[in-house]
Amino acid sequence: MYKIISLGGSIIIPSTGFDIEFLKKFRALIMARVKQGDKFILVVGGGGTCRQYQRTAKSVADLSDKELDWLGIYTTWYNAEFVRLLFGDLAYKEVIKNPNKKIKTNKPIVVAGGWKTGCSTDYDAVLLAKAYGAEEMINASNIDYVYTADPKIDKTATAIKQMDWKQFRKIIGENWIPGANLPFDPKAAKTAQKLSLRLIFVKGTDLQSLKASLTIGKVRGTIVQ
Repeated sequence: MYKIISLGGSIIIPSTGFDIEFLKKFRALIMARVKQGDKFILVVGGGGTCRQYQRTAKSVADLSDKELDWLGIYTTWYNAEFVRLLFGDLAYKEVIKNPNKKIKTNKPIVVAGGWKTGCSTDYDAVLLAKAYGAEEMINASNIDYVYTADPKIDKTATAIKQMDWKQFRKIIGENWIPGANLPFDPKAAKTAQKLSLRLIFVKGTDLQSLKASLTIGKVRGTIVQ
């Protein structure tokens, strides 16, 4: 069974520029797990690059939410193709753009990007989990835990190690906004709850945490179930 990882675009292409050493170590981690028999679906987001495109476009022209969403989707495809190429022959031949369509392949790594307007790659990852029968997915982004509030704004915000879907959805709200900087897409959360998915949040740049999340009982992050 494939392990589903929703990979934040900001950890692949941070605002400070590419981190070559991180990319090498991330690639080595995934390839080592493949040698142990694991298979992965990596769903790559747009991250800061996406939000920069959207902010700039909005400041120049009057664009609709749909147009901004498409701008973000194209960004995820570019990011996803970059990730796919890093794994060479281990990866499926093209970026997946429809999460509802299960592909036939013996490749241990499948890379996906955005799908359609009105949702994020988090939602695509949830739909891929449904299509492939996964009971768990990992959200690897630039946060180490889900907090009671944004810790950058609220100094009293505290990390939450475990919570149920009702608690989590109360924190993130109900509506998706293009380029929103939320820990998870509210639409994706609603669907994940219906599927009874187990969702694990880890800081993607902390490879020890990411590695631990791939091992049952060794999670270093927030678990929503």
